[in-house]
Amino acid sequence: MNYTDIDWSTWTPVERATLCFVIRDGHILLIEKKRGLGAGKINGPGGRIDPGETPVEGAVREVQEELLVTPVGLRECGELLFQFVDGHSIHGYVFRADDCDGEPRETIEATPLWTPLDRIPYERMWADDRIWFPLMLQHRPFVGRFLFDDDLMLGCEIIPDGTTA
Repeated sequence: MNYTDIDWSTWTPVERATLCFVIRDGHILLIEKKRGLGAGKINGPGGRIDPGETPVEGAVREVQEELLVTPVGLRECGELLFQFVDGHSIHGYVFRADDCDGEPRETIEATPLWTPLDRIPYERMWADDRIWFPLMLQHRPFVGRFLFDDDLMLGCEIIPDGTTA
């Protein structure tokens, strides 16, 4: 499968998910994921959207479950469309928050990491993160489309203004 084989105009994901990044005082709240897709990688808290949930509701619930805090000042800033060569696909909604109620704590799902914005550990993250993260940090809307074989990125496209999914 090649990236150019995918007809994104008719693409339908297997699941919908969220990522949420709390940014305060020059730091971003990341996690070291302990289980599931991306275990061992650094990412933002997030996960599958439950049936009947909106993306915002899913983002809040996932941060609460993974870090025992509630994001404050939540705004959607982008969308990520992932196709995996094994057939799995995810439509992800990316949020950023101005703060969180409570102090993040480690859970069975994640270890919290407050990271300086100028030291984001891209080498321990998914390959696509270094492409869209700068847009998220600059408050610029985006849509990203990615093809992965396991954790190897085979192709991508970023639409910086997020005008089309």
